[in-house]
Amino acid sequence: MPTPRVCYLQIPAEDSRVSADFYATVFDWRIRERGDGAVAFDDGGEVSGAFVTGRSPQDEDGIRIYIMVDDAVATVTRIVDAGGVIVAPLGHSTETIALFGDPFGNVLGIYQEPA
Repeated sequence: MPTPRVCYLQIPAEDSRVSADFYATVFDWRIRERGDGAVAFDDGGEVSGAFVTGRSPQDEDGIRIYIMVDDAVATVTRIVDAGGVIVAPLGHSTETIALFGDPFGNVLGIYQEPA
């Protein structure tokens, strides 16, 4: 695999189990408990990470992370159904994107490649 590449994320969470449930439900991430007790995830590709408490949520002004999805419309529905909020609705230009807030208030994006 080429390097350098993004491979690990720490996602702020008030309750790591609530956040883990949200991301597992919406994106089908595999959730696991590390040896140190931290709640971690694997996205099914090349990215893994953990949910960390004691940090402020990532708002709209910081670095923006987008999660690639196959069906942006269906993902927006899953986000809302799982307790997230849509911060910026689906927009279509050369690609399809939307911004969402997770249950802790982190703002991330979804991205669907052009057909």
